Amino acid sequence: MDTNLTLDEALEELVSAEDFLDYFGVPYEPTVVHVNRLHILQRFHDYLNRYAKEMPTDDGERSAIYKQWLSQAYEDFVKSDALTEKVFAVFQNVPTADGGMSSFVSLDKVFRS
Repeated sequence: MDTNLTLDEALEELVSAEDFLDYFGVPYEPTVVHVNRLHILQRFHDYLNRYAKEMPTDDGERSAIYKQWLSQAYEDFVKSDALTEKVFAVFQNVPTADGGMSSFVSLDKVFRS
């Protein structure tokens, strides 16, 4: 990757969980990432949306924040698993009117970020 790119330009070139982890210098175990890559990236996205609302404009400061939350997202799946963490709505069971449980996800929620 070109080292002269801005953070935003570099992020556009990252396509896999491994790319993100390598770019931000987060050490990882390939077997953990192989099993949980989409969960890690979604959790990273969720952390940024929840905790980093006002992102600094400085690339160095933003990069440090991204690294912090990517590291946390990865560690979540080192210590746990996808079924326990329930990152995606399909894993989140909710009570139904008849006393059962459902993991139904409506299309409007699927395409909302």
